[in-house]
Amino acid sequence: MSSRHQGLGGSPLGSDSPLFGGTPKPETGGDAEASPPEPIPPWDPRSDPYVAETDPVPSAQELAAAEAQLRDLRDLLPAAEDGRSLDDWGRSEAFVSLLDPLLNFYYRYWFRVETEGIENVPGHGGALLVSNHSGALPPDGPMIMQAIRNEHPNPRPLYMLGEHWFKGFPGVSMVVNKMGVVPAHRDNAQRLLSDEGRLAVVMPEGQKGSRKLYWQRYRLRRFGRGGFVRTALRAKVPIVPVALVGGEEAMPIFAHLSLLQKLSGLLYFPLTPTFPLFGLAAAMMYMPAKFKIRFLKPVDLSGYPPETASDPAEIQEISERIRADIQIELDQMVGRRKSVWMG
Repeated sequence: MSSRHQGLGGSPLGSDSPLFGGTPKPETGGDAEASPPEPIPPWDPRSDPYVAETDPVPSAQELAAAEAQLRDLRDLLPAAEDGRSLDDWGRSEAFVSLLDPLLNFYYRYWFRVETEGIENVPGHGGALLVSNHSGALPPDGPMIMQAIRNEHPNPRPLYMLGEHWFKGFPGVSMVVNKMGVVPAHRDNAQRLLSDEGRLAVVMPEGQKGSRKLYWQRYRLRRFGRGGFVRTALRAKVPIVPVALVGGEEAMPIFAHLSLLQKLSGLLYFPLTPTFPLFGLAAAMMYMPAKFKIRFLKPVDLSGYPPETASDPAEIQEISERIRADIQIELDQMVGRRKSVWMG
């Protein structure tokens, strides 16, 4: 008996048949053989077809051409209306005013915030504030916002350029969005700073800053690749460095519990004086550390040529200089304080 089975149409089915896991023989037509099938690349579970692998830096000529094309389109954007309760970014002045008593309690009585150099924050036009980052659930952004809201002679809304992680947490995304947190993207920053002339704050340390352990406090992490410098250059706005002391002690992190992080799906699972002992209530249980916020002299970038935005080495040099200035101020402020709790 033959070991080969007959398929439909009388074609033999052997071990080389696709039905049995084999590879079919290529069909031939006449004397010319068919081209072999192209190999299928292995599947990469980490690949993302919607994200470009490289982000090429445009040249000065390309930037000028793009600016000329967008100039007329930007005139079509609606002007910023400070009297609106809800703006185009989702920030709700009514919601911020509703939280104002709670934020002022922390600002005036719990953290007893002292500010220096508030006059360095421009009273009009766009500006990018760059601050250090600290604390398991960082209170630095809201306190900087309250400092401008309470101490500045011309109070203005402050938008916070944040990471996209909060979009995945129901309820959290709604709250932070209404407070003025905008996803950090260069197009969002361009419109905020250049087109609308807004104030925005960014923490270039990112998650690396907020997950520092207690013994690593006030040691600045890398400021990434200096993207905030390129943002300010393109938007033609000054950078205002900010040094903040007190946030590292307000919610210190003693350790990270990696197993619980994997089980909970959180960005990190810190061990703090109140978490995980008090659960979600720990978000409001900050330690009463004394806060000091120092706004440094603005860094004017108007003297740099347009092609600087396309020079990674120059961008990194400016970024490291700003990082060094903030680190020096932090060292001085920490060295001069006599008490974590009394300042």
